[in-house]
Amino acid sequence: MTTTPTTSPTLGAGAPRTPAVSPRTGWRARLRTTLRAEDGMSTIEYAMGSLAAAALAAVLYTIINGSSVTQAIQNIITTALSSVPS
Repeated sequence: MTTTPTTSPTLGAGAPRTPAVSPRTGWRARLRTTLRAEDGMSTIEYAMGSLAAAALAAVLYTIINGSSVTQAIQNIITTALSSVPS
C-alpha cells in the first residue's frame, strides 16, 4: 500500500475557517460544528472589557470634574491645612 500525501487548498488571511466535516454527515452537522467553534471569542471579550473600562473612566471623569465634587475636595484640603498648628 502506497500512501500519497494530499494537499488541501490554502486559505487567504481573511478567509473564514470551516471545520473539516465529511460531506456525508449533512448540513445540520456542519452547521452545528460551525456554531460550536469559538474562534474569535477572546477578541470580543477583550473588546467588551475595553469598552466597559472606557465607559467607567468617562463616568468617573464626569463626576470628578463636577462643580460639587471639586468644591468638596477644596473644602477638605482647606480644612486640613487650616487645622495644622503653627
